[in-house]
Amino acid sequence: MTETPDDSDFTDEFCAFLQNSVATVDAAELLLQLAQHRDKYWLVRDLVAKVSAAGTLAETDAEKYLDALDSRGLVERAADGRVRYRSSVTDEAHVATLHKLYVERPVTLFRVIYALRDTKIKTLADAFRIFRK
Repeated sequence: MTETPDDSDFTDEFCAFLQNSVATVDAAELLLQLAQHRDKYWLVRDLVAKVSAAGTLAETDAEKYLDALDSRGLVERAADGRVRYRSSVTDEAHVATLHKLYVERPVTLFRVIYALRDTKIKTLADAFRIFRK
């Protein structure tokens, strides 16, 4: 008999948080790094170097993800462009769940992040199909 994985962490609220705030695994890694060092302001290039040791994350992509996190209130920017985590009661539990899943079940988390993104793309495509009729 095989056990099914416990998906109780993937609540509707958490998945909505992922879909609205964490577009990619790189965005998740940026957010987790910032949350882990919540009092530190980071230069974007230093944050990218820390998160992407293999050099696969471009600074321009990181800026885009950080802008999205900023618009959701998850990060704040200093006048000089440095960023840091902005703690909020609303999202703190979701960030903690994100960290837990990143450590304990990364493959499942990555699949969910990309599946949610694909759902957004499908919804957008469906909307265009409606207008064509």
